[in-house]
Amino acid sequence: MTAASGLVRLIAILIVATALPCRAEDIVSGRWEGFARVPDDELTLVVDLAQDHDAWVGSIIIPGLGLKGVPLTDVKVQPPEVNFTVKGALGIQLKLRLDANNKLAGNLEQAGNRAPAMLQKTGPPQVEYPPRSTPVAKGLEGEWKGDYEMLGYTRHVSIKFANHPDGATADFVVVGRKHNVLPVDFVTQEGDLVAVDSHEMGFSFEGRLRNGKLTGVIRQAAIETPLVLERAK
Repeated sequence: MTAASGLVRLIAILIVATALPCRAEDIVSGRWEGFARVPDDELTLVVDLAQDHDAWVGSIIIPGLGLKGVPLTDVKVQPPEVNFTVKGALGIQLKLRLDANNKLAGNLEQAGNRAPAMLQKTGPPQVEYPPRSTPVAKGLEGEWKGDYEMLGYTRHVSIKFANHPDGATADFVVVGRKHNVLPVDFVTQEGDLVAVDSHEMGFSFEGRLRNGKLTGVIRQAAIETPLVLERAK
């Protein structure tokens, strides 16, 4: 084979290769940015989707709802259909479809309401995986209690820390009009900063251990309220 004929053959192979369509799954994997049109406003959405072996994983950012890096559940990618649920108490689902322009279009659904949504791919996926729990200081182990007010009602909070070989756990209870035992995703301590997170229920607590008290804030979705916890007697 001459050098010229070899070059022609190589060019032909490259032309065929570039003409092959991308797999729809490859198109879906990435960072998607856009919005949902809610009444009188646009809700910014940033969605990251990626394949982890045979499964799909993802996370979402919705600044208007105070959500950052919240894991996705029930991710189903069956091109052109792309559906998933936002983990947490808000009950958000996105039902999308890959259109001819390689955009994801469909609806954001919550409590029977629908808002048109449109997302376009902006880069590679940046899926935020939930942080792992760390041990907490020996002085934090045990139960802490405190109260805060929201919407005219007093809420009583109890957090009980315990260390285990793979990190700390916490029993996180909020009692208002209902007795809520919150499933905890992770517990972390960095220096004197302690964080307890319940993505599923949309609650989190962050506080610093100072003068024998945990002084910080409790968050419920986008609402943030000061909270001081003291060791239970």
